[in-house]
Amino acid sequence: MPTRHAAPQSQRWKALLFISIAQLMVVLDGAVMNIALPSAQQALHFTDGSRQWVVTAYGLAFGGLLLVGGRIGDMVGRKRVFLTALAGFAIASAIGGLAVNAAMLLTARALQGVFAALLAPAALALLSLSFPQPRERAKAFGVFSAVSIAGGAVGLIVGGLLTQYLNWRFSMFVLVPVAIIGILGGSRTVHDDGERHRSRLDIPGVVLASLGLVGLVYGFGVAESRGWSSSVTIGSFTAGVLLLAAFILVQTRVTSPLLPLRVLTERNRAAAYLSVGLAIVSMFGMFLLLSYYFQQVKGWSPVLAGLAFMPMAVPQAIGATQIGARLAHRMAPRPIMVGGYLVTAVGLVLLALLDADSAFLEIAFAEAVIGLGIGTAFMPAMSISTHGVEPRDAGVASAMISSSQQVGGSIGTALLNTIATSSAATYLVSHGGPAAQVHEKNQALMHGYSAAYWAAVGFVAAAALVSAVMVNAGAPKHAQASADVLPDVAPVPAH
Repeated sequence: MPTRHAAPQSQRWKALLFISIAQLMVVLDGAVMNIALPSAQQALHFTDGSRQWVVTAYGLAFGGLLLVGGRIGDMVGRKRVFLTALAGFAIASAIGGLAVNAAMLLTARALQGVFAALLAPAALALLSLSFPQPRERAKAFGVFSAVSIAGGAVGLIVGGLLTQYLNWRFSMFVLVPVAIIGILGGSRTVHDDGERHRSRLDIPGVVLASLGLVGLVYGFGVAESRGWSSSVTIGSFTAGVLLLAAFILVQTRVTSPLLPLRVLTERNRAAAYLSVGLAIVSMFGMFLLLSYYFQQVKGWSPVLAGLAFMPMAVPQAIGATQIGARLAHRMAPRPIMVGGYLVTAVGLVLLALLDADSAFLEIAFAEAVIGLGIGTAFMPAMSISTHGVEPRDAGVASAMISSSQQVGGSIGTALLNTIATSSAATYLVSHGGPAAQVHEKNQALMHGYSAAYWAAVGFVAAAALVSAVMVNAGAPKHAQASADVLPDVAPVPAH
């Protein structure tokens, strides 16, 4: 194995700064768009049924291409891919800010997802190469994790401020200078001394995986307008499943698979990928619907809507960095994950019981319970996502946990939005139809939100069940042993 030469001391910590800036940009992008989306929808005149595609286009491209993004970085150089992805992200963000219709905005969001899929694995690999020593490595990934968690909270507030006092377009434009700072600083401080992967890219695997995921998410998206039993919906689901099955088959036959199946066969890693994906289905959909609840039902400004997410964001950070991290040094991951997911389910039940006149304290309490639960559960889930993995597969395992988050977010946004809009429309037909008054329309929206939140409860409960059945990793014998199993991946908040 080639000797890895770490960057000079001062350069490493400067590199951490600019790598973290890149991570901040990726996290900000999702958060600010959640707040800006109602204003963008009004300005560009797209329907409630299609609004989720603004979020889904980004998440699908990001999640579907993360594995190939990591492999490309291994092949052509992580620093080169890192800087190229930052530049591409800046261009895509500018296109989104200049969008004149929904199609142009959707294209920009998909391009952002493509470049984020290149950026995220490269950033993690560069961080790992820069900090080979365990003690410094832990500090570096701690900073990276903190940026991930805090970035989501900051993004909600920034999105509100930009949307209210400037224009929703600045939620896209603001990412351009962030990317430029990352390019200028990273080009001088980031070093890539890692060995390159010389195998050829698994093109059949890339095509099959990407098209399979598109088929599944498209099926969820068209179910709202075409119906769950329509030929288009069923055909999309069928095509998605068949393509993904073909992907798995191809991975068993090629010499350099995009996803070595040995990564998925260890039960703890598989449980981490599956449980996180299920939980993110709930979280991403919930965030989109809460944003509409704050602005459409409550009539709050974008700034107030952004601030209204703080009761969730702060406990989420506490759950991840204090409760989850501290318990992980003393306990096996299974009870922490199961308990965290069940607490999250309780918070979602509280959201489902809200109505149009609920006081902010009721909303804040439900948010706090969700944030505390999901933050606590995700900490050990991230830790076991590389449980027992071979060193040659560490990057793929890290990309898999990010992929499960992004794909789960895409499905959750499409599915829960479909449930909410369909349930609201059905309610409105039986309570006044098109002539319904504002009160009845708000009640219809709340009926739709409640139905979606109950579905979210089911997904989080499934995550708890998966964790209870599949996770069998033991408790660390001492703090150092616990630290040694931490993966080279930071928790990504569900904003």
